[in-house]
Amino acid sequence: MTRVAAVDCGTNSIRLLVADADPATGELVELDRRMTIVRLGQGVDRTGRLAPDALERTFAACREYARIIKAHGAERLRFVATSASRDASNRDDFVRGVLDILGVEPEVISGDQEAEFSFTGATKELTGRTDLHRPFLVVDIGGGSTEFVVGEDHVRAARSVDVGCVRMTERHLLRGGAVTDPPTEEQIAAMRADIEAALDLAERTVPLREARTLVGLAGSVTTVSAIAQELPEYDSTAIHHSRVTLDRVREITGHLLRSTHAERAAIPSMHPGRVDVIGAGALVLLSIMERIGAEEVVVSEHDILDGIAWSVA
Repeated sequence: MTRVAAVDCGTNSIRLLVADADPATGELVELDRRMTIVRLGQGVDRTGRLAPDALERTFAACREYARIIKAHGAERLRFVATSASRDASNRDDFVRGVLDILGVEPEVISGDQEAEFSFTGATKELTGRTDLHRPFLVVDIGGGSTEFVVGEDHVRAARSVDVGCVRMTERHLLRGGAVTDPPTEEQIAAMRADIEAALDLAERTVPLREARTLVGLAGSVTTVSAIAQELPEYDSTAIHHSRVTLDRVREITGHLLRSTHAERAAIPSMHPGRVDVIGAGALVLLSIMERIGAEEVVVSEHDILDGIAWSVA
């Protein structure tokens, strides 16, 4: 086995996976997996730049991750950066900071590459399942973008669109610099229209409706699963490969969009960094399920991070 480390730096969070990987057997033994909310994409949709405090939060997480990677003795490291750092005019500051701390340059990958990693990470464990039908549609709802990938054993079509929980929140739910508490019907309708337009764009290149199994990735989807199960705290084992029905997603989304900040923060499984953006993320998931006629979503804790780890191995 090869001991590898993978870092996925997105718009809302930065995540680390250290694992022993055996490409010959397809076995990935997890040693350490963690996530830190850093909001790297704070204000990028409006300013086109990474904010200084957002960069510092991200670099602080990188310093902690460097310590963990060294402690585990990982032989190889790959650092992948997604939507926020693609969009920023000052992304060179971000690249230099990561290089200084971790010794590798962040790869600012395209949306299509992001989708490939997500598909590999999400479906590698599912290929032998007889209760799940192909093709899979893997949907990775991030902070700044959402990736759609259709495939059987390999990717057939992929598309990334600029719709994510942070971007939708900042674009539609902010008033006077603060998230509306709760959003108005007009704000929700405008956000929904934006999401539907993005789905129209995705359908130009990805046959979304051909999917037989919808696999949902990332924090918005896993949080919806945790709420659906009424978990007393966030539990990755209970969430991984759980299934949430369309009716339950619709119910949860409606509740989140009608609730106040305090009510969302009081949900036991809610990460503090997701309190203000979970409503938008849940609405993206609901819109996708209604568009393709999915009766349920299979929730995966394995995603782009696992795909990055496999690429290193």
